[in-house]
Amino acid sequence: MAHTILPLTEQIVLVTGGARGLRAAITRAFLAQGARVVIDYHTSQDAAEDLAAAHPGKAIAIRADVRDRAQVDALVAEAADRFGGPITTVVNNALADFSFNGDARSHADQISYEEITAQFTGSVHGPLNVIQATLPGMVEAGFGRIVNIGTNLFQHPVVPYHDYTAAKAALLSLTRTFADDLGPQAITVNMVSGGLLLTTDASAATPEAVFEGIAAGTPLRAVTTPDQLADPVVFFASPWARGVTGQNLIVDGGLVKG
Repeated sequence: MAHTILPLTEQIVLVTGGARGLRAAITRAFLAQGARVVIDYHTSQDAAEDLAAAHPGKAIAIRADVRDRAQVDALVAEAADRFGGPITTVVNNALADFSFNGDARSHADQISYEEITAQFTGSVHGPLNVIQATLPGMVEAGFGRIVNIGTNLFQHPVVPYHDYTAAKAALLSLTRTFADDLGPQAITVNMVSGGLLLTTDASAATPEAVFEGIAAGTPLRAVTTPDQLADPVVFFASPWARGVTGQNLIVDGGLVKG
């Protein structure tokens, strides 16, 4: 059965938490390819509105906490009204409060279930809300692309981010099962998994020695940047990935071999 394939220039893309760090790099990467982008934000209003203002007619900033389904529904409706069509492409990358500093994280003998569930709320409940809210529009368009952001800590758990890694692992499972469930409706679901990025707000607390160690351990001898990780996200939404779903692509300079 032939499926509709929309070029990037005809896609309406929602990037959750899309105003800062990696999320802003993803937003800019889609805009550079001619897509229209909905920049979701929770607290970063100024950054989101500045980014949207720099791309008039192509980007809009809308506030929604992805953990609240009612707010997500309102965002989806407003985006469709302002852009004149449904969201066709979703990048789930909103991140609940988290600092990538292993020295400051709870270790196995200390971590509470409350810490773990807080990350599940952001990394699983949030994407679930977003996917379910945008599905009717994707079905209407006969096309859908969902890209979830994961982590190379699945394969290389060198720091005690127990709560973060567990939540992202659950999202990886949903990536695979949703791909199977939604494929007949011309919707693909994939994941892009990076490592520590140079540098985002979340990784700003990371000691320089950690960056140096990661760079030394990669074949490219460099720490991956947000722009480098954003490119494969765009790939999964593009016609070039029309036959790809249920996959997890590791983008970390070769530190982890997938």
